[in-house]
Amino acid sequence: MSITNRVTPTSTPTQAGRFLDVRALTDTLTANLSAEDQTPQSMTDASPAKWHRAHVTWFFEEFILRADPSYAVYDETYRYLFNSYYEAVGARHPRPERGLVTRPGVADIAHYREYVDSAMVDALERGALDDDLLALVELGCNHEQQHQELLLMDIKHLFSTHAFAPAYVDREADDAEVSEPLTWRSLSGGITEIGAHRGPDAAFAYDNEGPRHRVFLEDFEIAERAVTNAEWLEFMADDGYRRPELWLSDGWAHIHETGWQAPEYWQYSDGEWTTFTLSGRRRLALDEPVVHVSFYEADAYARWAGARLPTEFEWEAAAATAGEARGQLLDPARCHPGRAATSMVGDVWEWTASAYLPYPGFVPANGAVGEYNGKFMCDQHVLRGASAVTPSGHERVTYRNFFPAPARWAFSGLRLAR
Repeated sequence: MSITNRVTPTSTPTQAGRFLDVRALTDTLTANLSAEDQTPQSMTDASPAKWHRAHVTWFFEEFILRADPSYAVYDETYRYLFNSYYEAVGARHPRPERGLVTRPGVADIAHYREYVDSAMVDALERGALDDDLLALVELGCNHEQQHQELLLMDIKHLFSTHAFAPAYVDREADDAEVSEPLTWRSLSGGITEIGAHRGPDAAFAYDNEGPRHRVFLEDFEIAERAVTNAEWLEFMADDGYRRPELWLSDGWAHIHETGWQAPEYWQYSDGEWTTFTLSGRRRLALDEPVVHVSFYEADAYARWAGARLPTEFEWEAAAATAGEARGQLLDPARCHPGRAATSMVGDVWEWTASAYLPYPGFVPANGAVGEYNGKFMCDQHVLRGASAVTPSGHERVTYRNFFPAPARWAFSGLRLAR
């Protein structure tokens, strides 16, 4: 099976504990959401919080528990309602209509989660899962961590449509500070290895992070921190959104179609810029990394700044020599980037110049689970790093996130290269 690196091939209490820890974080993130909060879908790309909770549960039931003929499926209709995109599994509810699924309700989904959790822990503690199924448990845990981030992205978008800008989490505003001046780090080119290691002792990685392979890089420089809100305001003041020479053709057409004049969630009123956060609408913090910009905007800004976006290979080579420092990762009491810092992982995902394509030698796994990553390698762009809503431990320098060029609801920013 190529979908993951191998995990420890024997069931242990630690493995059951990890499973429960991941599941508990999802419950923590939705504990202060009402049933009404968890049901709507604010746009086609987003999903209701209730759907996220059910879908990650369906993943464990579909790919692990159903392998046991004696397992009693909780509800056969859930296979249709909560399948995301696995064509080999069968028909599924249309994605744009997930917000119309009022039944099962939030309490029903909680019971479903409890039922599957109990069956999973029993299977793990009995040692009933073979090596391939244990690998799928680890994949399922990482899959749920992905959906924890997606859930927060989607709740933020949903709450932003509310007339009175409700807060998901209450927190004090950060003290204003001035960012460090932008500096550059030089890296020598040559042949370098990219991608995740494989083998029985390797840490988990998705299949799209390998195989590890060699690339050739020219000498380059990379910025020591991400682009800040203050710097983005300079781009806007210099008519960045109205200068066609800065924009890719598709990007220029898109901003005219959408009317974009600033990053997602920004508003100008009474002489100041504000942005919507998961703590409600706040005054724009100038020293924070700009967030919720599309690939089109990131590319235009880089051109305006006399630089460019790094390729994903340049980004990984730079991150591999940057140490273990991390920016802001998921803190349920914050859910917002910190100040722009020199760490390359955390705060905001960073757009790269690279299209999302398979590495040399990439082969997806057989069966439905092979649809996890490979089928999306078309018209997507790679982002690297992690964000302020990425669960701690889910981040790594080889991680390849990907979104289409116009996407802005992810916690996406940029770092310059030249």
